[in-house]
Amino acid sequence: MIKFKGYERLIDTVYRFNQGHIFEYFYQLNHDEKKDFFNEIFQVDFELMKRLYQMKNDIASLKLNFEPAPYISFHNTSEEAETYERAKEAGIKYIEKGKTAILLVAGGQGTRLGFDGPKGMFPVGPVSKKTLFQIFAEKIIKYSQKYRVSIPWFIMTSRSNHVETVRFFEEKDYFGLNNDDVFFFSQNMIPSLDNEGKLILENPKKIFMNPDGHGGSLTALFLSGSLEEMKRRGIETISYFQVDNPIIKIIDPVFIGFHVLNDSDVSSKAVRKIYPEEKVGVFVRFDDGKIGVMEYFDLSKDKQILRDSEGRLIFCMGNIAIHLFKRSFIEEINSGINFSLPYHLAKKKIKAYSKNKNIDVDGYKFEKFIFDSLNFSRKSIILEIEREDEFAPIKNKDGLDSIETAAELMSNLSRKWLLGRGVRIPEEVNVIEISPLLAVEPDDLKHVSIEAEDKVFLK
Repeated sequence: MIKFKGYERLIDTVYRFNQGHIFEYFYQLNHDEKKDFFNEIFQVDFELMKRLYQMKNDIASLKLNFEPAPYISFHNTSEEAETYERAKEAGIKYIEKGKTAILLVAGGQGTRLGFDGPKGMFPVGPVSKKTLFQIFAEKIIKYSQKYRVSIPWFIMTSRSNHVETVRFFEEKDYFGLNNDDVFFFSQNMIPSLDNEGKLILENPKKIFMNPDGHGGSLTALFLSGSLEEMKRRGIETISYFQVDNPIIKIIDPVFIGFHVLNDSDVSSKAVRKIYPEEKVGVFVRFDDGKIGVMEYFDLSKDKQILRDSEGRLIFCMGNIAIHLFKRSFIEEINSGINFSLPYHLAKKKIKAYSKNKNIDVDGYKFEKFIFDSLNFSRKSIILEIEREDEFAPIKNKDGLDSIETAAELMSNLSRKWLLGRGVRIPEEVNVIEISPLLAVEPDDLKHVSIEAEDKVFLK
């Protein structure tokens, strides 16, 4: 057993949980490095890691009895159209009162896109090459002008990209936003384990840790003091989305209106599945009445292909990670003793340091999913949206949900908006991009001439 004055109890805990191997290189470290290493070990909940490792032997305790979740469908009838209009009016009034904040989950790197840096810094504008961060910032500027209100923006980073993200915003002067309205906080981290349940070293003085998943944002909001800041500002509703969707409606009065009118704790947007095997979780209602999400790999083949009398998929509402949260709901669930959304286990190849060299080991990563919060809510609603109007995920360098498909969707949406306003588009124009500073929805395009407007980019 190693010795180091002042850390005897922590050292004893490490050995008591059979994790003494992490001290393999301890005597190679200098005094300050040893203290830093101990401070990192302090962050490890050894009892939790023991329980999480046992998950690998547990059969998933899924709520097996479920049916398709109810949802608010498109306004196809005059009655539905009236309901939408009432929701929109309610949403606009609510937004104008300054009760809405934005939460962006942006802890990822652009590695899968072949980009070295935070994913939010990736240039996605099909003509302008604006970054994801700039597009979101300009949308917030437009929404703020449109509704004559200050809309605070909370951005969750990760340990790997926090400094670079903050520096990027500073270098870009926050893209014209008031820096007092932009808040950064870092995602929580959790160790991974190898096949034997042992902690993994990233290098001789650091334990390998990974972000605890987008579901960890609810805890991070609380621990970082961001929830308290929201409360101080009178924020009651939080608009949540992830960094890889450039065409999202960050502030949607219709969605917010339905959320408020239904007094919903958590509200979600959904798209209709294109085909049975599409790799997207579906919204369901369990036999206890709770709304939840069943991941595509947990949905049996029989249920995947199940269709109604008109040939439409029964389990059809796909989860796209766009939510509204009641601030008081997040406060309430964080007030419980040791509250945590459940962890999900994934077997992965992990970069490790062992026997004085870097190797890949088989191990387990643990993360939380944001949709599990639905199980804690008293009321939750689901709003169906048109996929091509609000969902252009950028997850891959090429192929499905790629840089190319997102650019095409962005261009198609801009073309649709202009044509809908009667704007003539020259035949030779193949790619169109409308700046968010000009419009965040079609109704913003009034008396627009693409020849004269410097916020419509053509290619």
